[in-house]
Amino acid sequence: MEFNFLALLAAAASSMMIGFVWYNPKVFGNIWMRESGTTEEKMKGANMAMIFGLSFFYAFLISFIIQMLTVHQFGAMGMVGGHPETAKASYTEFMADYGSAYRTFKHGALHGFMTGLFLALPMVATNALYERRTYKYSLIVGGYWTVTFMVMGGIICAWQ
Repeated sequence: MEFNFLALLAAAASSMMIGFVWYNPKVFGNIWMRESGTTEEKMKGANMAMIFGLSFFYAFLISFIIQMLTVHQFGAMGMVGGHPETAKASYTEFMADYGSAYRTFKHGALHGFMTGLFLALPMVATNALYERRTYKYSLIVGGYWTVTFMVMGGIICAWQ
């Protein structure tokens, strides 16, 4: 299995697009600002180019692990010790039989949803507890990551 860098870049870009909609004041932006203690004045003084650039970079890093969680063929490669050129014949046979099995947007979105619900949301909510943030904050931020992981997983899994 090779990394599909175009799919990873597209998935990272999707996180930005979802964020632009999710955190829009007409969607969850105003509630998020109130629950996070952010004000428009604080946002105006921010270096938005750096924030968006680093956000994209971090989303690109996240896309690598999303790929491992959504594309089952990476698991098969890991079981035989890594690189396909040095793999045993059983790997080649497995890939001949199941090479593109479960490589759909729907399947990737399912695994992305499970990753968001069972990994991202609990992480956000745990931090929110210690930061004394509300359940609304946890649901908005955790919901963003769950939806984002769904879309990222779908893109990565379907793009062969």
